[in-house]
Amino acid sequence: MGKHLATEINRRSGQAIELCYHCHKCTAGCPVVEAMAFGPDRLLRMVKLNQSDAVLLSQDIWLCAGCYTCATRCPNDIDISAVMDSLRQLAIQRGYHAGEPDALLFHRLFLGVVRRLGRSHEAAMLSLFKVLSDVPLLNDVGAGVQLFLRGKVPLLPSRSRAAREVGQIFERRK
Repeated sequence: MGKHLATEINRRSGQAIELCYHCHKCTAGCPVVEAMAFGPDRLLRMVKLNQSDAVLLSQDIWLCAGCYTCATRCPNDIDISAVMDSLRQLAIQRGYHAGEPDALLFHRLFLGVVRRLGRSHEAAMLSLFKVLSDVPLLNDVGAGVQLFLRGKVPLLPSRSRAAREVGQIFERRK
């Protein structure tokens, strides 16, 4: 039998999930909890109970927006976003299919854009995602145009001055 899931996730994420006493503050603040099956608090409990298959097949780890709201609310300073990222990495490594359609594609596109530009670029991400996924191409064009017109999303990407350093971080992680 392999490592206990909590031990593996603690090592990967640098967190101590056993400190969670399930106050539910993370779940109460999560902006995507309504779309999740379990929510952050319950998912941490499942990790502690070594429910590997249920956790790694869960859509929740792929729906996490990585916004760190959970981490800012946690009285024990558990960075649940880091835990979710570690769970996604472990799911990929162990060959689990993403629990949310196209989530792995989005994850890889995001990392690819950040690797190349040194930062995220929403227009590039959305364009690539729409072309490569089954998401209807024109279903949210109106919102995108409004964001562009208000100067919220630049049409053309720009490279970060730190793009080279960000690329080196990706190389070290290989």
